[in-house]
Amino acid sequence: MPAPLLLLALLAAAALPAAPAPDSPERVRVEFRDPAAFVDAAERFPGDPRDTGHLDRLRDHLVRAAEPRLPAGHRLEVTFTAVDLAGEFEPWRGPQWGDVRIVRDLYPPRLGLEFRLVDAAGRVVRTGRRELSDLAFLMKLTGGFRDDPLRHEKALLDDWLRAEFPGR
Repeated sequence: MPAPLLLLALLAAAALPAAPAPDSPERVRVEFRDPAAFVDAAERFPGDPRDTGHLDRLRDHLVRAAEPRLPAGHRLEVTFTAVDLAGEFEPWRGPQWGDVRIVRDLYPPRLGLEFRLVDAAGRVVRTGRRELSDLAFLMKLTGGFRDDPLRHEKALLDDWLRAEFPGR
């Protein structure tokens, strides 16, 4: 492997988050309440309730983004109650468009969630229910997720985390 590629590979590996120690509890736990009822979390039209790829990626992003924002010893529990991804499938365009999500400003991302922040002693510090949406989502620069099909939802979650847990 040429030296520049090796250096790039080493830098990329160093940027990955470290795995938690096996005996440490999860600091962020994410669940989805009745994902089959979500408006459209599937990657294709019509949606398949077994298709959890987008939900898994949203969970992974939230875990990575929330962990550094939590106070030491605290745990965050998040339950998604609704997921409506940015854009819509437009089946009238024909079957060859079954996996194409048309993103327009009239189809904003919408996420419903409930959360609990628990301290090291197991006491609930904060709870809440939030309905997240961003009607100006297409005007935002989502540089870190530019080629990511979930960039608008991830930006929405990042905005919520910054507002809810601003200290760290």
